[in-house]
Amino acid sequence: MKLDGKVGADTFGLDRYLNQVFYRSAEWKRIRDMVIVRDNGCDLGIPELPIYGKVIIHHMNPLSVDDILNDNPEYMMNPEYLVCVSHSTHNAIHYGDDSQLQEYIPRRANDTAPWKT
Repeated sequence: MKLDGKVGADTFGLDRYLNQVFYRSAEWKRIRDMVIVRDNGCDLGIPELPIYGKVIIHHMNPLSVDDILNDNPEYMMNPEYLVCVSHSTHNAIHYGDDSQLQEYIPRRANDTAPWKT
């Protein structure tokens, strides 16, 4: 899931308002709450890594302007492509800043879909 983005680099540029409208929608807030409950508010959905603070819902497939303009629910609203992360994990994924990460459990089948185990 590492993206190697740059802090401060434009992701939506002048179209930033589009993702702000999306993230403020009632439908997104409903899906967001569902993912938090599903993952028990744990980092990457791993029970041993509870998040103490703000829970961020991370899109495993980064959103684009086209996704929002074309209302692509497969990636935008499908819980299969969403996971709870902490602020430090989110920064590690987007910016390669792994300096504050907790020690993680090795990857295993369905680890991003704990309800399938």
